[in-house]
Amino acid sequence: MSTWSAGPRNHLTDVAGLAVGHHQRTGDGWLTGTTVVLAPPDGAVGGADVRGGGPGTRETDLLDPRNMVERVHAVVLSGGSAFGLGSADGVMRTLYAEQRGLQMGQPGQVVPIVPGAVVFDLGRGGNFSATPDAAFGENACRAAILGESGEADEGLRLGSVGAGTGTQAGGLRGGIGSASAVLETECGAVTIAALVVVNAVGSTVDPETGELWGARHLIEADVNGIPGWPEGRMPGLPDQADLEAARQAAQEANATSAVPRTLATTIGVVATDATLTESQCARIAGSGHDGMARAINPIHTMFDGDTLFGLSTHTAPAPDAFAFHQLLHAAGEVVTRSIVRAMLAAETVGTPAGTWRCYRDAFPSAVG
Repeated sequence: MSTWSAGPRNHLTDVAGLAVGHHQRTGDGWLTGTTVVLAPPDGAVGGADVRGGGPGTRETDLLDPRNMVERVHAVVLSGGSAFGLGSADGVMRTLYAEQRGLQMGQPGQVVPIVPGAVVFDLGRGGNFSATPDAAFGENACRAAILGESGEADEGLRLGSVGAGTGTQAGGLRGGIGSASAVLETECGAVTIAALVVVNAVGSTVDPETGELWGARHLIEADVNGIPGWPEGRMPGLPDQADLEAARQAAQEANATSAVPRTLATTIGVVATDATLTESQCARIAGSGHDGMARAINPIHTMFDGDTLFGLSTHTAPAPDAFAFHQLLHAAGEVVTRSIVRAMLAAETVGTPAGTWRCYRDAFPSAVG
């Protein structure tokens, strides 16, 4: 059986070489954003696993192990549905200016490889056409570059930030969550971590009890360092009054919402420092979906385009069969924990399109 503890940040950036940057806009009809996961300058081996009936993706076919290119230089996660795919253009231009990309032979001739995925958050700020563009991608990428250099730590923020700004899950406000695990294997110590943008048709909450579906997978480190959540407090079971109030509020919100609450998509990155092949990266992304299914119900619906990317930075040893089994197990766990942490960190928001309460406001008795 695997044994692990969280990394020092309990965040995707515990995988050496990765950095995260966010950019978002709120108010005046806006409620959306973009998040960039920046790979090391020479890239990271990548894979992808796309599920659900409504995906919005870019360059995922390139990550098929049968194809030529195996390293990516950044992954873009964005709001804006299909419009938000344009944010990757700004990331490509920024990386090109930094001369980070696939070398094409001549000095200065590089092509950054930037796969991405988007969530549906259109109209949640009140203006249906307020969507991320190339400038969002550029700003998020530059924020990640600052984080990589140690000049900023905004990339460590959880909750209603970046691509998680306009998200919801089962009518509650969603957000960005992250978690990590350090595994001691026969091949040496390896780190695996996830960053997830929670935006789902399904709910993260058991409707009978108000318990977060994935809460039982939390470890002690997961409830620390979350703004607005009591230090060291594991989520409890809400009382009956909270359950009744939450059901009533959900009915009223569905009746008065100006935008669809039934289009969604949860996306993210699962990464490790272990030396993996493209096929193995796709496999850890697939195991990440198992973790998604433990925290959201129903999952992978026709109204979701759930997508996870798997990355390997190749700074730790290649795993043997049993160590890889441990990695797959941990991949599901860090995704589940990331989703719960996103819900704990989310904040209530009200816009002309409606109100999305966060978990701790909907179920205050669970906070204690």
